[in-house]
Amino acid sequence: MAVAPAELSSTKARPLTAALKQALGAALLAFGLSVPILALRTEQDISNRLVLQPRWSYVLIAVLLAFFGRLLYLTYAAATANRAPRVRVRALTTRTVSAGFAQFVSVVGLLALLLYPWIALSIVGRAGAIKWIDNFGIQIMIYIMLGWGLNIVVGLAGLLDLGYVAFYAVGAYSTALLAHTFGLSFWICLPLAGILAAFWGVLLGFPVLRLRGDYLAIVTLAFGEIIRLVLINWVPVTNGYAGISGIPRPTFFGLPFNASDQGFAAFFGLEFTPLHRLIFLFYLILALALLTNWVTLRLRRLPVGRAWEALREDEIACRSLGINTTNTKLTAFAIGAGFGGFAGSFFAARQGFISPESFTFIESAVVLAIVVLGGMGSQIGVAIAAIAMIGGTEILRELDWLKDIFGPAFDPTQYRMLIFGLAMVLVMIWKPRGLISYRSPSIFLREKKKVRADLVREGHG
Repeated sequence: MAVAPAELSSTKARPLTAALKQALGAALLAFGLSVPILALRTEQDISNRLVLQPRWSYVLIAVLLAFFGRLLYLTYAAATANRAPRVRVRALTTRTVSAGFAQFVSVVGLLALLLYPWIALSIVGRAGAIKWIDNFGIQIMIYIMLGWGLNIVVGLAGLLDLGYVAFYAVGAYSTALLAHTFGLSFWICLPLAGILAAFWGVLLGFPVLRLRGDYLAIVTLAFGEIIRLVLINWVPVTNGYAGISGIPRPTFFGLPFNASDQGFAAFFGLEFTPLHRLIFLFYLILALALLTNWVTLRLRRLPVGRAWEALREDEIACRSLGINTTNTKLTAFAIGAGFGGFAGSFFAARQGFISPESFTFIESAVVLAIVVLGGMGSQIGVAIAAIAMIGGTEILRELDWLKDIFGPAFDPTQYRMLIFGLAMVLVMIWKPRGLISYRSPSIFLREKKKVRADLVREGHG
């Protein structure tokens, strides 16, 4: 039966009308959210009085972006849906990636990391390299190491941990207290901090052996807050909010990085510069991160690693196979916490000062976001997500040219969490399983093929 032209035009108009309605709804929602955040800015005048400065132009920009962004998305979705359907067979595995190509990419990435300080020196000079090596290189590598440590608990074992910053704090305070109380060097404090953090991981693991999902997340969140409150209130030991200062810095085989005659520069006949210490710290955290990655990959191929993945898939089936789920959970918590302790020890030695403000819940949220955004269980995905999130935060400090658009009072760093929240929403729509949405099997027969992530059950251990 033929369709009348009027009916055909009305059929085409319906999706457009629905798209406009949804776009208006998104604009209204953006208006409601942006008014309390963007519309007014509080400042103090000369008389120390609170002054409200209106910024309705920001609200207008947010509303327009929400309206047209939603409209374009719905229009594109409708146009895609109207195309002729294609029959596709969803394969269980993807095409095998060439082992030689993967090895080539790994070698190139490792060489880029090894040459990073010298590349920064050659491009921006000594003055600019201090910022790029410290704020970008070292800071990103710390979060990559934390992400790989948490990936053992969340990505491999499927145990949702919202208090990972507690082990980070245990490692940092262990290094500070051992150095101040017993006069131990960083190289002795580093393994001790990892061991103590692993011990606290076991202590956390025992009370949560019977918990799963949301209940496990609540208990781990409470554990992280308990550790932070202990650091604040145990003043005779931790010095409370004042923190601990004067933490010994790492040395190069006993050579300190200072301008003295016994320093690193004088021993090798070099001109003293703070870059020596920063380059040394960069290679130190790079070595710790690579060690974390190597141990994780080796453990995944061992029976304990396969037990973690079995626990993630189905705990009941895991028990029916005779796997001791108690030991499996405790090993995941302990090993993940140990790597967090190593990172905390390095952080304390790098800063020379620590306080409870450095170990708040937002740190756990950032590390967990890195693991989820990169793809739970994917080592390379965690590294990419850490570079995007931590490096993106630092790049926002360099966007002073935005003041020419939004005015001299505009500070892009104040909106970094808003920008990253929006970016994560877009990535989750585009890649709901993370940036790296495929997993390599631990064991394989004849041919190694990557498995789609939607066939892997995550976070249900």
